[in-house]
Amino acid sequence: MKKGVSIILSEKEVVYVVSDSVGETAEFVVKAVATQFNGGYVDIRRHSYAEDKEDIEEVIAMARQTNSIIAYTIVIPQLKKYLDQRASEEGIMAVDLLNPLMESFMKRFKKEPNHQPKLLRKLDDEYFRRVEAIEFAVKYDDGRDPRGVMRADIVLIGVSRTSKTPLSMYLAHQGFKVANVPLVPEVSPPEELFKIPRNKCVGLVITPDKLNEIRKERLKALGLRSEANYASFERILVELEYSEKIMKRVGCPVINVSNKAVEETANLIIDILKSERSR
Repeated sequence: MKKGVSIILSEKEVVYVVSDSVGETAEFVVKAVATQFNGGYVDIRRHSYAEDKEDIEEVIAMARQTNSIIAYTIVIPQLKKYLDQRASEEGIMAVDLLNPLMESFMKRFKKEPNHQPKLLRKLDDEYFRRVEAIEFAVKYDDGRDPRGVMRADIVLIGVSRTSKTPLSMYLAHQGFKVANVPLVPEVSPPEELFKIPRNKCVGLVITPDKLNEIRKERLKALGLRSEANYASFERILVELEYSEKIMKRVGCPVINVSNKAVEETANLIIDILKSERSR
């Protein structure tokens, strides 16, 4: 036997679960139904990744020997048609678990299905990729660990309050692993920053006026005096001049975030990186 077919010697009634993907959905439905018949009433035998007529014939032969039901989730039209035809010819009960709902979707929403197997698995993979990216962004936020610079898809650099963290999180939800590094005159940037390809890094700049405004509001929120050095024009100009030197040394593209929403800046970053990498 192949492709995930399991044979279990048992006196239970047998249901063959057939799918052009993993078959988890079909097995779950069959188990749910089986619980209505004193639970554990059936022996479920999964046949995953059915791709051609040979796979169907294999299941038909086994189901015929055990006088079983075939429950299936097949979205490839030709394969579904062949299974229905062969089951009818052999007098085997075959139940399509998707088609009734699929047809309801088509009638109500006036759309045609993709008829592509494994799409649910792709969605699951995307979900876990986003979760991994979010965890990465948290771990390598604010220059906490310079190793993240080498491992990231995108590295953001800039002075404090240039939206590095919100951008990192937003991009992480898009599936990008992002590290961000604050640029502070008194602290040398990690050497890793100068070892990565220039098209992997983006510098974030802002006008002095806007940064002064943002920092004053930040100090107020923290219950501190707005006249603190952190928000002074002199300090801001020093930081911006320093960050400009670092960005030139890195050779990375630069975005002015002064009057941009996080979403807008994130889209610009993605566009810039795509254009840089296509060269």
